[in-house]
Amino acid sequence: MVHVLSSRVLLRPVDPERSRAFYGEMLGLPVHREFGTGPDRGVVYFLGGGFLEVSGRGDAPASPALRLWLQVEDVAAAHGELADAGVRIVRPPVREPWGLIEMWIEDPDGTRIVLVQIPADHPLRYRPGI
Repeated sequence: MVHVLSSRVLLRPVDPERSRAFYGEMLGLPVHREFGTGPDRGVVYFLGGGFLEVSGRGDAPASPALRLWLQVEDVAAAHGELADAGVRIVRPPVREPWGLIEMWIEDPDGTRIVLVQIPADHPLRYRPGI
C-alpha cells in the first residue's frame, strides 16, 4: 500500500510567464516554493490542502478533462475581485441543485477552475458530535 505524504497538481503551461502571472498575481495564490531559473522556472503555489506546481513548458494546453476545484470563503467577493483583475469568467456564481455555490473561470491555457463556496447549511459542513 502507498502511504501518501503530500500531493500536488502539475501544470506544464504553453506560456509559463503568463501562467505564473495568472496564478500568482491575478488569483493571488501564495507561493509555497520556487525552483530553477529562467523563463521555465518552477513555482509551487499553496492551495489550502494541496499544491499546484506550474513548471516547464508544454507544447499544447492541458487536456480539457483537467479541472481544478478550489474552495473559497465567499464566491461573490471572489467574482468581483477576479472580474476586476481581468480573469476570464466562464460562468458567474450559481447555487447548484446539490447546494454548493460554484463559479467557473479559466487560466490562460483554458484550464477550467471551479471556485466553490460551501454554504453554512450545506451537509458538507455537518460534523456529527462536534
